[in-house]
Amino acid sequence: MSKKPDPKKIKALILDLDGTTLMPDTTLGERTIQCLKKLISNGMYVLFATGRALEGAERFCTAVGMSGPMIFFNGAEVVDIPSGKILGGSLLDMDVVDFGLDTARNMGVHYQIYLPPGVAPNNETPAGKREMLIMEKQTSYADMYFNHTGITPVFMDLKKVTANANISGCVKAMFLAEPFLHDEIRQKMYNQFGDRISIIRSFPTFLEILNAGVSKGKGLEIVMRHLGLSADEVMAFGDEENDLAMFGTAGFSAAPSSARENIREAADIIFGSNAEEGLAAYLEETFLQ
Repeated sequence: MSKKPDPKKIKALILDLDGTTLMPDTTLGERTIQCLKKLISNGMYVLFATGRALEGAERFCTAVGMSGPMIFFNGAEVVDIPSGKILGGSLLDMDVVDFGLDTARNMGVHYQIYLPPGVAPNNETPAGKREMLIMEKQTSYADMYFNHTGITPVFMDLKKVTANANISGCVKAMFLAEPFLHDEIRQKMYNQFGDRISIIRSFPTFLEILNAGVSKGKGLEIVMRHLGLSADEVMAFGDEENDLAMFGTAGFSAAPSSARENIREAADIIFGSNAEEGLAAYLEETFLQ
């Protein structure tokens, strides 16, 4: 049975980015910016929970003037903004990354990984201060991902990266492929690794491989502990499979009308489409009257 939150008791709004807070062109609408700024000025915690890297979400945090513990990489990292301190997370084992690479090569699909901050992929490429995105070659999916996130990748042979004994794990691996291929990829990965991994769809063409137990829900538990919040003080907003775990952690959940049917069915509240800044309209009506 759906629950309706008491606006006076909600202290934190946990917002997915793509498909929920962002417009279809992956920008923040002006109405949304002004709404979120006002909520923050009123003392509300307004925090992002996204599959994106910090680098791919930072401009949105800055636009709104957001600060506090936030969830990145679908929970593989929880980072305090703006200090950059990592509050929690988990790395994916490199044998999983290597098998994923073989699977991607055999299926002819795009594959990429994120190394943790301070980890060098080889002797020629120095470690980055932030997570390093590595791909093997320029593809149409590589172009799409850059346009989507603004993150510049490093191109190199991923076999050499997975063979590097100095690398103990990566933040996440990603298959970028048409949705009809996702079930086959899932089956191959789960057949090989079972409960050692988590697999989630974060965007229609993004299938992410994470360490077991990693989710936005687990990330939200870290956020709540850090802020001293109980579930009934937290409301989560999302539109995709990767948001369901935090729906189960937060006291209340909401999805845009543009979300898939199973996501809408899991949510307590349905608000307007992200194309029409439905999130801002709902938040204004519920928390700013």
